[in-house]
Amino acid sequence: MTQPSPEAPSLADRLAGIRQQIAEAAATAKRDPAVVTLVAVAKTFPAEAVAEALAAGQRHFGENRVQEGMAKYPPLRETHPDLVLHLIGPLQTNKVKQAVAHFDVIHTLDRESLAQELAKEFEKSGRRLPCFVQVNTGEEPQKAGCAPQEADAFIAACRALDLPVVGLMCIPPAEEEPAPHFALLNKIAKRNGLDQLSMGMSSDFETAVMLGATHVRVGSAIFGGRSYPAP
Repeated sequence: MTQPSPEAPSLADRLAGIRQQIAEAAATAKRDPAVVTLVAVAKTFPAEAVAEALAAGQRHFGENRVQEGMAKYPPLRETHPDLVLHLIGPLQTNKVKQAVAHFDVIHTLDRESLAQELAKEFEKSGRRLPCFVQVNTGEEPQKAGCAPQEADAFIAACRALDLPVVGLMCIPPAEEEPAPHFALLNKIAKRNGLDQLSMGMSSDFETAVMLGATHVRVGSAIFGGRSYPAP
């Protein structure tokens, strides 16, 4: 007689498990887990999945595309005004106005033209979103982010524009051990007086927490595998 297969854990169960893993990693590093923000990355998932996470107590969400954030979140904000929406994908300068209107945090400030457009829009709109400077720690040509050796000068340029730079963000190369990249990001942040680090995803967020992450961006471990539309 075949045994019934165990039920897959619910989204709420998966969220609870990830929070527990964050707490354990923080304890290992003698850090307070309360300083680590879990950003649930809901790109490609429907509003119903976000609503399920909201019901489980999650409030911080990440999206890669401005249009998807604009389409998905306004009705959710009506019922959950404390929802915080993070833009974690590349931001085109022609999408700055919409991004500032619909998002609460920007993780991908990576070039001077974007910094200038953000400064103009913050002044015009009166909304000043916390910004993370994205550093391309692996210096991958296909990936966004300023080069590590250019980070100090770029952070200074952003500050000269009066942008509210609160920290740094990175996405390590997929085929490399992430720890050296997280350590490098932490080192750059410290020498620039920044105390927030957006680093770590589903496969490596525990390592990121142990190396100083204040924001971990976790998607598939919460929502499941993604199916992308064919190009």
